[in-house]
Amino acid sequence: MTPLASASAPATTSAASSAEPPARFRYLLASEWIKMRSLRSTPWTLALTTLIVIGSAAISALAENDNLRRMSAAARTHEGFHVFDAFPPTGYMTLMLVAGSIGALTVVNEYGSGLIATTTVAVPARGAVTAAKAVVTAALWTALGTVVSTGSFLVSQAILSEERAGVPLSHPGVLRALVASALLAPVCALVGLGLGALIRHGAATMVTTAFVLVMLPPVFSQSARWSAAVNHAMPASAWRRLVQTWEPDPHSLGYDATVPGSWAVYVLWPLLAVVLAVVLVRRRDV
Repeated sequence: MTPLASASAPATTSAASSAEPPARFRYLLASEWIKMRSLRSTPWTLALTTLIVIGSAAISALAENDNLRRMSAAARTHEGFHVFDAFPPTGYMTLMLVAGSIGALTVVNEYGSGLIATTTVAVPARGAVTAAKAVVTAALWTALGTVVSTGSFLVSQAILSEERAGVPLSHPGVLRALVASALLAPVCALVGLGLGALIRHGAATMVTTAFVLVMLPPVFSQSARWSAAVNHAMPASAWRRLVQTWEPDPHSLGYDATVPGSWAVYVLWPLLAVVLAVVLVRRRDV
């Protein structure tokens, strides 16, 4: 081989390697799913969370049955459907905390273990990797949220039917509450993912996620317009308004959230969180 030919061979090889097509997005999705599924704690966490949330709905419905037995027939006529028996705040606050924490860990674990360095070498397109994480996280928690929401409703209504207090899915406001409760999990998981990309520290991310999702909304009262606006902009407050089957009291001194505004909160929080995560991983060094 002539010197010219031997010199051109590495150049050709280098050009060919640099012209390799980028990883297809479906391969990134498969990779992120394998990472999440390989964690031993994932199935146990999902199963335990499902039992806690559905169990809290059953306990709430049993307590409501006890109240109904003590009521007169006239009082029961005006009692109506209490949607919180099917979607109790205690259970769904637990769901918010777990979803937000697991969503954050999908990012934080890679930085803590150093796996992110291998990932970025294999796939230099960091934004695509983060987007794949977001898609897998959203799909997983949407599936779990649907199971939990449907299970909570069916179990609670089966218990309440003993006192003839159960309602069908076609009851006004029930379908909205069912969908809002199912989507609460992916909303919180994506918020956690965004905070994980921002903070990158396990303990700090867990505390911040819990503070933002659960502890911050009660700080802002609904007696002043600016404070109520902040309160209504939180996912927890939006969920409460969407599962509320009664109209706000027009004579109340507080400022009430609207249903369209609450749906907007459901859209904006995860959207901003994913955009933040993609921008951060693109601009920061590993």
